[in-house]
Amino acid sequence: MSLLPFFNWCYATPLAETIRDSSWMFPVIEAVHLLGFGLTLGAVLMIELRLLGFGFDRQPLEKLAANTQPWLLGGIAVMFASGIPLFMSESMKAYYSFAFWVKMASLLLVLVYTFTLRRRITRTDSILERPRLSRAMALMSLTLWFGVAWGGRWIGFS
Repeated sequence: MSLLPFFNWCYATPLAETIRDSSWMFPVIEAVHLLGFGLTLGAVLMIELRLLGFGFDRQPLEKLAANTQPWLLGGIAVMFASGIPLFMSESMKAYYSFAFWVKMASLLLVLVYTFTLRRRITRTDSILERPRLSRAMALMSLTLWFGVAWGGRWIGFS
């Protein structure tokens, strides 16, 4: 089953046409999208740096994760709310873009990881007793978030 008809439909929606026809809507929506990514990355970095052994050790990992959770969820919500109209306005370009598919695959994997395995391991400090495992988990997360960022950045150049 090809996704091309769906991408064509997205491209032809009035919202997508309005964004494409405006000289300011796309840059404003993209700025909001990047702010959402910044919020998300800030929340992610606090946990991953802790798992890597770089600071944030004044409070238990569970409490740190709970304190960053609203920022993570808020950032993801902003990214989705702004990313959907951005995608719709460039859906045909996205369909043929390798960078878009890297971004989407990385995003799917990192969200599954974040809301399953990462959530489980941050509910206790016991993961910190296994430094190799905690570092591996942090590096996997950061690699996937890098894939999201790389793909997003390179969509504009493809």
